Amino acid sequence: MDDVTRLRDALLRPAGESSDFDLNPAIRLKPDRVLRPAAVLVAIWLRPQGPQLLLTKRASHLKHHPGQIAFPGGKVDATDTSAQAAALREAQEEVGLPPDRVDVLGALPSHETVTGFSVTPFVGLVQGEFTPRPEAGEVEEVFTVPLAHVLNPDRYVIERRLWMGQWRRYYAVPYGPYYIWGATARILRKLAQQAQA
Repeated sequence: MDDVTRLRDALLRPAGESSDFDLNPAIRLKPDRVLRPAAVLVAIWLRPQGPQLLLTKRASHLKHHPGQIAFPGGKVDATDTSAQAAALREAQEEVGLPPDRVDVLGALPSHETVTGFSVTPFVGLVQGEFTPRPEAGEVEEVFTVPLAHVLNPDRYVIERRLWMGQWRRYYAVPYGPYYIWGATARILRKLAQQAQA
């Protein structure tokens, strides 16, 4: 079974929500917390060398998550007709991906971030050619990772770092010079788990 077929099957299987707190059960979350809606595009670009995951490296000067690896995406604006529309709009703004080049296969369950967002990851196939254009001021680099790399659960490691006086554990799935971790790695690990089921 090829990786794209595994992806399609994975999105049909029921799955629970994920969170930046999955590996840190001692952290107590307020039951009345209000999460802001956001959406990202897990864009799989069909290339001659095989399917590639499209990712961004955030600009180093940004106030939030500088230099981190991320999916194209962001908060759902009042002008967006849906979370999916927000993911496609953000992908066009951040990397120059035309929405009509994306065949959205479905969505993974939402992911709660430590920054107070409920992120819906939409998985889409990018058809044909386009020239990625990093959004000036926000995106430092656009790059690809072989889909097979992130669909392999053995590639994931659990690491930890000190954050606000507490040790926090998180998933990482490094690739070459790129350190993919945090919410991005957690969402990808959920996809890898679903694809293995």
